[in-house]
Amino acid sequence: MSDKKLFRPQQLARLKAQAQATRASGPALAERLMATPAWQAARTVALTVASPIEMPTAPLIEAAQAAGKTVYLPKTMPHRQMAFLPDPGPAGRITSAYGIPEPPYDAALVNQQVDLVVVPGIAFATDTHARLGFGGGYYDRFLAGYRGTTITLVPPVMRYATAAWPINDFDILIQQLIVLD
Repeated sequence: MSDKKLFRPQQLARLKAQAQATRASGPALAERLMATPAWQAARTVALTVASPIEMPTAPLIEAAQAAGKTVYLPKTMPHRQMAFLPDPGPAGRITSAYGIPEPPYDAALVNQQVDLVVVPGIAFATDTHARLGFGGGYYDRFLAGYRGTTITLVPPVMRYATAAWPINDFDILIQQLIVLD
C-alpha cells in the first residue's frame, strides 16, 4: 500500500490520462444519482464546479435547479474550513486561490447542513467507501460535523475495490458510492 503523498500524484496522472472517459461516464452516473431517494428528497444539494479531470457537475447543477433544489457550492475559508453558499451562477462565481470557482462569501447565506452533499475526490474504495481527496482535508473537516446524506459519483478511473492508500482515523467514509457496473 502506498502512502497518500505518493499515491495522489500517480492517481492525478491517471485522471488526466482518462479525462475524456471520465467525462463520458458523466451522464450515466448523473442519471443514477438523480434516481436515488436521497437526490429526489433533497431540497438543498451541495455540489462543486468540476475541473476537467473530474466528473462533470454542470449538468447536475442545472438538473438540481430545474427540479427546484437550491444548489450550494463550497467556499474555502481560513484554517482549511469550508462554508457552503448558494450558487450565484457562473457569472457570479469568483476563482479561489486554488483555481476553483466559488460563490462570494456572505455569512447570512451559509448553510452547513444541506440535505445532500455530493462529495468530490480522486479515488474511492468500494469495500469501505473510503475517499481520497485532493489533499487539503477540507471535506474531511466539514464532513466530521455534517449530519446529512453523502453520495459520490465514481467514474471507472476513480474506482478501487479496496483502498490503495492508507485510511486514517480522520478520513470520513462516504455513505453511498454510485458506480457504473
